[in-house]
Amino acid sequence: MKILITGAGGQLGQSIEKISPLYNHEFVFTDLEQLDITDENAVDLFLKAGKFDFLINTAAYTDVEKAENDYDNAFAVNATAPYLLAKYSKKYRTRFIHISTDYVFDGKSCTPYTPKHATNPKNVYGITKLQGEKKILRCNKDAKIIRTSWLYSEFGNNFVKTILKLGQMKSSLNVVFDQVGTPTYATDLARAVLKMTEHMPIESVFHFSDEGVCSWYDFAKKIVEIKGFKCKVLPVLSKEFPTIAQRPYYSVLDKSDIKLNLRIEIPHWEDSLRQCLEILQ
Repeated sequence: MKILITGAGGQLGQSIEKISPLYNHEFVFTDLEQLDITDENAVDLFLKAGKFDFLINTAAYTDVEKAENDYDNAFAVNATAPYLLAKYSKKYRTRFIHISTDYVFDGKSCTPYTPKHATNPKNVYGITKLQGEKKILRCNKDAKIIRTSWLYSEFGNNFVKTILKLGQMKSSLNVVFDQVGTPTYATDLARAVLKMTEHMPIESVFHFSDEGVCSWYDFAKKIVEIKGFKCKVLPVLSKEFPTIAQRPYYSVLDKSDIKLNLRIEIPHWEDSLRQCLEILQ
């Protein structure tokens, strides 16, 4: 198959590129320099010329704090661009997979969110990502959406790399313990996304994260523990770290549908974290 990856410079895009030699497909990786996905004419021409079997959109405006005062740009990347990609994927018979987020939920649940759970985003990032989902499914009913959470990798900037840096520099770290979810290693998500290109399900929306549940405090403590840092990790309440954007207190995702449809086993977040840390070392 010929597969187009947009947002190739991000964590998931780079993770797909890392494992792409293991697959017998032709991959085309693009970022803003090669294709501006907010430009309708550019998207039209690129998909027409490329004759792709699949388009996997990993591009997103992910700066949650900055998005609160930058709605137009966040909307362009998270809502307008996915709509254009879905529209022209349908026109040129390219199957479309889009990556979304746990931030489409408000975090008030006490049980894992299923794909059918009511959405209610609490910040601009989540609002624009949900708008993107709705625009996609309105114009391309065959499109697939995968929501994920707490993504990290050996690429770019992320929570794991931040803790690695601070854990070596500081004697103690304060990390919030009242926000609960599941870390997701981007390589695990990359494998699931590519599996979906080979076994396309009927349903439209799926959830993927690694297995298990933890707080940001638990996550940071495990990183420090594995690395053997002497830094002490201290639990604190979110209110002690006020932010511009509201964040969900609970964002655990129910992955039953994707495990059943793709017949995959998902690793526990601690096991994947160890793999990532070994690579970074």
